[in-house]
Amino acid sequence: MTTPYQVRATDAQIADLRRRLADTRWPDQLPGAGWSYGTELGFLQRICRYWERDYDWHGFHARLNAAPQFLTEVDGVQLHYYDVPAERPDAPVLLLLHGWPGSVAELLDLIEPLSRPADPADGLHLIVPSLPGYGFSGPTTRQGVDARAVADVLDALMARLGHDRYLVHGGDWGSFLAVQLAGRHPERVRGIHTTLLPMTAPPKQVRDEGVTDADRARRAALQAFWVQENGYQSIQGTKPQTLAYGLTDSPAGLAGWVLEKFHGWTDGDGDPDDSVPRDRLLDNLSVYWLTGTIGSSMRLYYESNGPGRATPPPAVRVPTGHASFPAEIGAVPRSWAERAVPLVHWSDMPRGGHFAALEAPDLLVADLQAFARTVRSG
Repeated sequence: MTTPYQVRATDAQIADLRRRLADTRWPDQLPGAGWSYGTELGFLQRICRYWERDYDWHGFHARLNAAPQFLTEVDGVQLHYYDVPAERPDAPVLLLLHGWPGSVAELLDLIEPLSRPADPADGLHLIVPSLPGYGFSGPTTRQGVDARAVADVLDALMARLGHDRYLVHGGDWGSFLAVQLAGRHPERVRGIHTTLLPMTAPPKQVRDEGVTDADRARRAALQAFWVQENGYQSIQGTKPQTLAYGLTDSPAGLAGWVLEKFHGWTDGDGDPDDSVPRDRLLDNLSVYWLTGTIGSSMRLYYESNGPGRATPPPAVRVPTGHASFPAEIGAVPRSWAERAVPLVHWSDMPRGGHFAALEAPDLLVADLQAFARTVRSG
């Protein structure tokens, strides 16, 4: 059964959040440490004070409820999704996928310009789900819901909605799921577009072919970066339940864990809200907090990449587009992509990072439109 849905934070939920924020027990921080040990104390206190006192809940409801949305169940998995038709009934269908620590809220600024562009010929019919275990889809309720299972659930949703052929876009986990969908359902997926391209490196004997000096410098910088940034994957891929207790109970703890990633993964050197508007950061945090799904969102790491659970990317044989943002934490050289997938579209972006839909929605919208035109004419 499919039912219409509206996001609603109750007065009791808002009051409880504000009380918890006001009663936060703050740790110390070493003088001059900044962000080097993790989320900077002063920044987090400012964000939490704003969330407690000044955050616009009416704006939150308006943004989250601006497009038609629904709840359904597919193969025993609850799904929340937006279903936004374009003006033209023959418009291509695009499945828009978020990642972690994002939510469906990170994609909201894409909906209007993609479904109602200035030129109706560029319009796309959008299906925008909350991934299983995330946000308004609610927590997953059984073991084994890994990236392959999620891809199959999403394809089943598209079939139920009557979309026999569709495009997919994703960032972060959305990119991994786009690749899984392309590999597992190539007869239905017309093409995929990503901001991160999951793939195995080419064999050593050809790894340097076509790789530029700029590519090598970027790869070296990213390898050094990941030495400092990979701890969250180790925890979430092995003991997500232990971490979930604190993050589900403390909104300040949740904000500290999530916003550290927005600091490190966006295209900027300052606080995360220098790259992403503060209310958009808090929209995303509020989705996790209200639904209590931070624990189940992290389980995707355990199910897909935990002990004995590696989920390698399948072979991709459908047209593939890629938008390469300069601060993307999983960048690959174009020559690698050309060896791995049928690459029909590539864009080097002037700005933006891992959260492209929040940092540079204008660039991402234009690139998705260009990719859709390429696939349509191909």
